[in-house]
Amino acid sequence: MNVGMDPIDWWVMGGTILFIVIYGIWKSRGSTDIRGYLLSNQDMKWWTIGLSIMATQASAITFLSTPGQGFGDGMRFVQFYFGLPIAMVIISMVAIPIYRRLNVYTAYEYLEQRFDLKTRTLGALLFLLGRSLAGGITIVAPAIILETILGWDTTITCIGIGILVLLYTVSGGTKAVSQTQQQQMAVILIGMFVAGIVMVWKLPAEVGFLDALDIAGKSGRLNIITLPDSWSNFVEDRYNILSGLVAGTFLALSYFGTDQSQVQRYLGGKSVTEIRIGLMFNAIFKVPMQFAILLVGVIMFVFYLFVPTPMFFNEQEREAVVQSEYGSQYLELEQEYAQLDAARTDAWSTYLQQKKSGNEAGRASAMESALAVTAQADSVRKLGVGLIERREGSRAKDQDRVFLTFILNHLPIGLVGLLMAVIFSAAMSSSSAELNALASTSLVDIYKRQIKADGSDKHYVSMSRWLTLGWGVLAVIFAIIAGQFENLIEYVNILGSLFYGTILGLFVVAFFFKKVGGDAVFPAALMAELLVLALYFLPKISPEMFESLQVGYLWLNLIGSTAVVVLSLIWKALFGQSEAATQGDEGNAL
Repeated sequence: MNVGMDPIDWWVMGGTILFIVIYGIWKSRGSTDIRGYLLSNQDMKWWTIGLSIMATQASAITFLSTPGQGFGDGMRFVQFYFGLPIAMVIISMVAIPIYRRLNVYTAYEYLEQRFDLKTRTLGALLFLLGRSLAGGITIVAPAIILETILGWDTTITCIGIGILVLLYTVSGGTKAVSQTQQQQMAVILIGMFVAGIVMVWKLPAEVGFLDALDIAGKSGRLNIITLPDSWSNFVEDRYNILSGLVAGTFLALSYFGTDQSQVQRYLGGKSVTEIRIGLMFNAIFKVPMQFAILLVGVIMFVFYLFVPTPMFFNEQEREAVVQSEYGSQYLELEQEYAQLDAARTDAWSTYLQQKKSGNEAGRASAMESALAVTAQADSVRKLGVGLIERREGSRAKDQDRVFLTFILNHLPIGLVGLLMAVIFSAAMSSSSAELNALASTSLVDIYKRQIKADGSDKHYVSMSRWLTLGWGVLAVIFAIIAGQFENLIEYVNILGSLFYGTILGLFVVAFFFKKVGGDAVFPAALMAELLVLALYFLPKISPEMFESLQVGYLWLNLIGSTAVVVLSLIWKALFGQSEAATQGDEGNAL
């Protein structure tokens, strides 16, 4: 059932959101020139850069989906971030000095100086396409919250959230985004720390923190480092140590080195040193932060072993299937699940009793029984989800609702509002950064470069605001569509992987293959992007025919970037390139 919030929680949440909006508008007052609006006058310190980068990536999806990921699949998702520190070192050594020396507004300006206008435009358009789609997903996450609390339609809530974000992003640009993100990250870190403490405190008296870790480990939830099931299918496996270190590095290189929503966070840095320290700050703290959030999800899994647990956490979908032709079947499964849920609690309690008594044989037998009844409960739940999927128009997803259900049902008054403020702060932070970057790229790389090159600063600032508003409207539309997705954090990364590899390939050729020009890299990038899209979509269109093409989405980043490099070298060898294609290369040697 939907659980409303106490008035105190509404005041805590509403006051935090109102403060962020007003603070962003106030801190960015006076932004009238284009450099101040887009680059914050290049006066940002390392801590502002570091927190801004973390806040941009740590969207509301992180704090809704990541605990749900830990709840459902354990800790192995943390391997996704293992390539981040490696990528940050490479970006600091290679990309930062070039961006700073050329004094660019966007990363894609460099592509024209290195190659040509068409290559710059291609890179910008790939970013605009991928980031605009992902921007919708960051808005829909908090919309799910209000849908759960109030039963509001996601269309209405997405529009409302979009308006809140646009209020200060349109008025203040990059400075408003970067300044507010410091406060947002403070709220986020405090809130998640408190949630973890309360979750451990809420465990039954006989279940200590170490007991919870023991049960999680026995249930396969502490799988921090995993290897592929077999070497033959290691490319298909999404989360393992190889995909994290190799494919994850390429994804991080693409995201932090060529995605304008991240690049813009540090282009406004005061110096190369400040930028590098900010990036290293993110590299050091991001992995532990994600580890801690996943651990919250794992502890939540143990918590729900000892309290009555719903078979399905999405209450709206449950009510819909109960009213459908499958209602009687679903209610029967729900009764069976409730019995197994109670038996599961007893089984794990018995396991802990036997463990503490030192009876090794009894402990082993109790653990076997506990795992067996847990597997039975999972099987019944899958049958229930199958009934939900049969109903036309259903959304058989609830992983993003698990942490939200815990917040609403088990946190004390006041803390519920704080956790809601965490999720809204994260949503506003990442959404505002994305809209700011989309507007900057479309202004600098498309409008200013190809439509109106002789406008005044006042004109460009005004146009940037209009572009921010336009991208905000599109993001809301995409958000409404994104509400159909199964797990939001995976879909954000999937969308990025469809485009980031090709963009990264453009920059790899630009940085390291000086003799390759735009005439070769442009067609190579087009072919590489078609290859990536084919690898992702063909197995979904016809699984039987294209089963051999199935790869984990993280590897699309490596495949896309490698394809650009290889195909551009082949194209140059076969067809050569015009003399003009090598111009603009001076000063770019590494």
